[in-house]
Amino acid sequence: MGAVRERLLEAAARRFYDHGVQATGIDTITAEAGVAKKSLYNNFANKADLVGAYIDARHQEWLDLHASRSAEATTASDRVLAVFDAYIDHTHGAYEFGFRGCGLLNAAAEFPAGAPARASVRAHKEEVEQILTRHLEELADAGRAGEMAEHLSFLLEGAVARAGLEGTPARLEQARGIAARMIAAL
Repeated sequence: MGAVRERLLEAAARRFYDHGVQATGIDTITAEAGVAKKSLYNNFANKADLVGAYIDARHQEWLDLHASRSAEATTASDRVLAVFDAYIDHTHGAYEFGFRGCGLLNAAAEFPAGAPARASVRAHKEEVEQILTRHLEELADAGRAGEMAEHLSFLLEGAVARAGLEGTPARLEQARGIAARMIAAL
């Protein structure tokens, strides 16, 4: 990825997370990135394209956090809990106004049903649930693993919403503990 594109994505990520997608104009992003407006359009077709790249980058950022946590896991249970750990790690990011919840869900909330940005966020959340399912299939049959993955996904999303409202990882840490007890009961 080119340096200018990277600077634009980093500026967009900060502004979209801290101020919202709709409230952040192209001029704000280009000024923060220190580039001319033309540079933005040389790298992205339009703001929607930039938003899509932002969502893809946030998704990849989470996948990288998860991969790092999962690599440390020694058991199937640890691999399931690595999903929670990756979310907890995300709460410790350097956010100007503190942790405000899942950046992907925050962005998705700004778009109408059926918008490409919402579809991309949904795909991310579905992938997280699929990751949970794969790890749980090491502990239970496919049907039970799928059901448990859905329950853990609900637990995780509720916890990240509360963590965002409270600005602290405490709810995610509690959710991780609940998940550990649910897994142990399999």
